[in-house]
Amino acid sequence: MLTIEGLTKTYKTGDKALKNVSVSVPSGQVVGLIGPSGAGKSTLIRCINRLVEPTSGAVKMGDSDITRLSRSELRRARRRIGMIFQEYALVERLTVMENVLSGRLGYVPFWRSFTRRFPQESVDKAFALLERVGLGDHADKRADALSGGQRQRVGIARALEQDPELLLVDEPTASLDPKTSRQIMRLILEICRERGLPAIINIHDVVLAQDFTQRILGLRAGELVFDGAPDALDEAALTRIYGEEDWTAMRRRSGDEEPEHHSEREMVERLEGLA
Repeated sequence: MLTIEGLTKTYKTGDKALKNVSVSVPSGQVVGLIGPSGAGKSTLIRCINRLVEPTSGAVKMGDSDITRLSRSELRRARRRIGMIFQEYALVERLTVMENVLSGRLGYVPFWRSFTRRFPQESVDKAFALLERVGLGDHADKRADALSGGQRQRVGIARALEQDPELLLVDEPTASLDPKTSRQIMRLILEICRERGLPAIINIHDVVLAQDFTQRILGLRAGELVFDGAPDALDEAALTRIYGEEDWTAMRRRSGDEEPEHHSEREMVERLEGLA
């Protein structure tokens, strides 16, 4: 269980990126985080693992308050938080396997990480994860030889190599075409369901958020202005998040396909059908 209590981030300029945000995310729930540019979405994601230091408030995973941890304690806590980035954050000159194994850097002694000598158990796990994300035959390729969708799959496998208890996903489809975007979102959803992982996905595409998440949080100017089911994201809610606009076309587009959230039973049946 992730619990955020009164999270606030004020920069030295006086600008407030987050204003008293409180929310809880239970195990296994995939949450879409939406809002206009500058709403505080990336700041919220980064405050959770303290890549950005919050000004006040608490971020708790179980009984541990991440905002109060020392540097050494924070390093250990970050092992439990998998991060998937918009721009993949891969080391281009390294192989796919080496990039995935970097997810174990927080667990191995410095000499092992420096020489890239990882325990066989970690290597075996990395191979299994590459198979799971559809890149089993790409282990020896350099990261810079991959397509955008393949790079994002490597990023997913690397995050899972950490054995995380939480996934933070920052705009995973921003650089991808529509088909690949749906494949990546579906993969994240499947993996979270398989592992009981909670996830927060910062995403600009509202339709993707509606189709592939179980719950949506809407931020505007640093404030949480919507927290509800995807099908509750009506014209009034969209206006509250983004401001006045004619949302008819988007709502019609969203209705062109049967959404993939709905009930728990329907979601399980869909995932089983994709296996």
